[in-house]
Order: sequence, then structure tokens, then C-alpha cells
Amino acid sequence: MRNLLLSVAVVAGLILPIGAAHAQSTATVTATCKDGTAFTGTSRSGACRGHGGVQSWGEATNPANTPSQSTAQPATTTSQRAAPTLGGAGQVWVNTASKVYHCPGTRWYGKTKQGSYMSEPEARAQGAKPDHGKACNS
Repeated sequence: MRNLLLSVAVVAGLILPIGAAHAQSTATVTATCKDGTAFTGTSRSGACRGHGGVQSWGEATNPANTPSQSTAQPATTTSQRAAPTLGGAGQVWVNTASKVYHCPGTRWYGKTKQGSYMSEPEARAQGAKPDHGKACNS
């Protein structure tokens, strides 16, 4: 009988932390990246990767515990209001450090640490070269 109780206690000890970890994994984490973009995810791991790192963390929320309508409004910082707009039609991302531009839909479009959006002819006029020598099809 004693061995049975001990076995039940060990199994319960193994199962309970898994349930608690599952409840934590549903929490939402928010952050503002150093380049002004927003991050939302379930973990801080990898937040703002490719965007210069995290500038500030938001509050972690658990969707199951939050009321359906909140009256509190988050504070808007200057960096959030001045967030850069994503490139529009015909815009390329120019890595200003390497003078290479990236086309929409490619791996590094908008993700290098230093860069800006501009038109392809403007990028060429500033001396930027296309990524892997392939110009965009726009």
C-alpha cells in the first residue's frame, strides 16, 4: 500500500508541472523592436530577431484570464507612433551597411539591422546592388 501511494505521488508530481507549463504557454508576450516593429508571441525567445533586438517589453497577458472588454488603453510611446511603414508596392529594402537591396518576398526583405525602404531606381541611384545580382520584377 505504501509503494502504491508513493507511485501515485510521483506520477502526480510529474503530471502537474506539465499542466502548469501548458497554462503558461498560452500567455501572450508583446514587445517593441528597436526598428519600431511590433512583436507578439507566446515566448520572449527569439523576439525581434533580425530587427535589432527588443527596445521595450509589453505586459504579458493570458487570454483565458483577461476580460473580454478592457477599458485600459496602453501607453503610446514616441517610438511606437514613429514606427516605419512597411514597404509598399514597388519598394525594396536597402541594407545601408552592405549597399545591397532586397525584393519583396525574399528572406532579408525588411529584416537587416540597418536599412530603409525605397524604390528600386532610387536604390540603384544611391549605389545599391540587387541581392545575388537579381533585380526585382516590378
